[in-house]
Amino acid sequence: MFTGIVEELGEVVAVEPHADAARLTVRGKKVTSDAAHGDSIAVNGVCLTVADVTDDAFTADVMRETLVRSSLGALVPGSPVNLERAVRADQRLGGHIVQGHVDGTGVVLSREPAEHWEVVRLSLPEGLGRYVVEKGSITVDGVSLTVVEVDDVSFAVSLIPTTLALTTLGRKQPGDPVNLEVDVIAKYVEKLVKQS
Repeated sequence: MFTGIVEELGEVVAVEPHADAARLTVRGKKVTSDAAHGDSIAVNGVCLTVADVTDDAFTADVMRETLVRSSLGALVPGSPVNLERAVRADQRLGGHIVQGHVDGTGVVLSREPAEHWEVVRLSLPEGLGRYVVEKGSITVDGVSLTVVEVDDVSFAVSLIPTTLALTTLGRKQPGDPVNLEVDVIAKYVEKLVKQS
């Protein structure tokens, strides 16, 4: 489990494609400082299992399902990525409950800069809109954000200077894909209501 509070901006070092998977090597000094084989690290919001750690980089295997449902398949050496280690039970939950299980990908539609923040509008894949509510939480490329506006096909978030400077969201431009994870509580509530 994660919180959606990005710990550092990492960089893809290598991508080794396979027939039905890929092996990804990512540099991140902070997240590898205590990483071990089998640990979980979120890369742009996707929970990956550490297969190997060397110096300041880790390697993880990315299965076909993950490549299809997320934007990880578009990463190349040099791509910046948001990194977060799994939350420990004794830590503050600064964002919201994030599983690292991407529900789909959206696209940056527009950016509206203001003096101290930026409003970014993103597309919503079909079927996810019912889980997104104004003032609710959503994870975009692993970043826990508050929805400021939503309609049937898109939503908007406000990005503060820290988010703009320390995550990939400060660099994303219209047309760029992003990973989306809706609030898991909304999915559980929907299932419970349907069963009653």
